[in-house]
Amino acid sequence: MSAKEGKPVLLEELTSAEFKEISRRKPLVIVPIGSVEEHGSHLPLCTDSFQAEEVARRVALAFGGIVCPPIRYGDCRSTRNFPGTISIGFDTLRMLITDILSELDRNGIDKILVITGHAGSAHMIALRLGAQAVVEKNPKLKVMFLSDYDLAYELRGKEFPKGDGHGGLIETSRILNIRPELVRSPRPKGKTWAPPFMIVADPEKYFPSGVLGDSTSATASKGRKIDDYVVGRLCDMISKNFGIKRA
Repeated sequence: MSAKEGKPVLLEELTSAEFKEISRRKPLVIVPIGSVEEHGSHLPLCTDSFQAEEVARRVALAFGGIVCPPIRYGDCRSTRNFPGTISIGFDTLRMLITDILSELDRNGIDKILVITGHAGSAHMIALRLGAQAVVEKNPKLKVMFLSDYDLAYELRGKEFPKGDGHGGLIETSRILNIRPELVRSPRPKGKTWAPPFMIVADPEKYFPSGVLGDSTSATASKGRKIDDYVVGRLCDMISKNFGIKRA
């Protein structure tokens, strides 16, 4: 069974027998993760999920990999008090990724990419700890974990403003490229003035628009350029880290 043009092999669509056959080839398996989180007045709540899933789709096509059903919930702190944000607990997320990776390992999968569109600090730590626990149990298992924004933000200070962030130019451009029908108008500008190093109970007080940056100059073409960069960098790292060639 092979991927159709523009569509990767999705775990959710395979039968048990088909999965058994494909798993014998030791494919790369990708677990995309996002969040249900406020992203300003112009972007949808699953903005982070859409981005990670698009990257997963393109990477899976590049390597003939399998994409797992996405996890569209995450640990959201700075946006938790905004309407629509649905945050799950740190330990819930940690155990969720631990169990999923453990089950993939039990099924004979030995190369896993965990890619998250949400990159909050607690969220990232929970996922990293969960993945680390699985690898410690089976050191032969290869797991790569990162946020697509670890790569997208390499473009800040080069082609995009240094201060761009949540719901800003880069993120809005990427959604215009992926799901343009979901981007609303007008597009806002925003900045945060949270006191440095302070732990606050009401982060939205310092982040009232939910936006960090200027989304007004976002375009689909910029989004495509960003996604091409992210996917290209990620594919290069996958080839090196897993020792596999593109399909």
